[in-house]
Amino acid sequence: MRLGGIADYLVDIHDKEELVEALDWAKEKSLPVIMIGGGSNIYWQDDGFRGLVLVNKILGYDDKTEADGSHTLTIGAGEQWDNVVARSVQAGLTGIEALSLIPGTAGGTPVQNVGAYGQRISRVLVSVEAFDTQTDSFVTLPEADCGFGYRESRFKSTDRGRFFITSLTLHLEIGNPMPPFYIAVQEYLQRYPVSEPITPAVLRDVVIAIRNSKLPNPTEVANNGSFFANPVVDADIAARLQKQFPDIPCWPGDNGMFKIPAAWLIEQVGLKGFHDPETGMATWNKHALVLVNEHAKTTADLLAFRQRIVDAVTERYGITLVREPGSLPY
Repeated sequence: MRLGGIADYLVDIHDKEELVEALDWAKEKSLPVIMIGGGSNIYWQDDGFRGLVLVNKILGYDDKTEADGSHTLTIGAGEQWDNVVARSVQAGLTGIEALSLIPGTAGGTPVQNVGAYGQRISRVLVSVEAFDTQTDSFVTLPEADCGFGYRESRFKSTDRGRFFITSLTLHLEIGNPMPPFYIAVQEYLQRYPVSEPITPAVLRDVVIAIRNSKLPNPTEVANNGSFFANPVVDADIAARLQKQFPDIPCWPGDNGMFKIPAAWLIEQVGLKGFHDPETGMATWNKHALVLVNEHAKTTADLLAFRQRIVDAVTERYGITLVREPGSLPY
């Protein structure tokens, strides 16, 4: 987002030994520590950080073929995520191809339980390796212990800041993704038919085309991608909203809950493609969920603009939008 204050110290981390060394150094100086990846899904508070920032650049890509023909991938947390997806697709593996073109590093995917176009990381994740600051040791956390939910994990909520992720292990299958496909993918395939079957490579190409048509490149346009999560409501609230607003989209989700597209809500209150001269912020003209820094000077500008959107949606629909990016320092 290109906003916020500065940190007192920063160091690149290339392996676990460097991580331990940096943590020991910070402990000697009584400094707080934060680890980041590519910075695509965070924004910094204006007062900066009076501590040490670790930039995760731990690489690694180990592909092990199992006896049943499936594959187990062990990925360094500092690997660029889209490179990981590209390599898995090149090997004919299915499970993460719909997560193509998501910016950031592999280590960030379990934090957010990254998901897109019908796939999410928790469905293929075997375990996460991390340094546990409570025990001062490296631990391996199986998927069941990661506290995954919709755009949620223990790394983001209950244990935020406790674990520094060093690698993750995924289980992927050889084969093709199975329909029915996510609605946006299905609509694209109807508009631009492709030869059957739909392979992981085809689905990756479709997802990249969809994302490029709607989302700005964060290396060129200052943004955090989708700034708000899609609200999840129970059946009673969904029924009430559909009665009051017959055109409101509601998608069945997990555990009898319903998901409402946040982009639709923002568009309905007239804030899609909106440019705010007071804060220097805007919403992307092709996707209302993307907040863009056009000429904002401070994170306070971003937060004021965010609040304007939240208030407008709450006033119209009684739904409070929740941000996706993390705010640092904690």
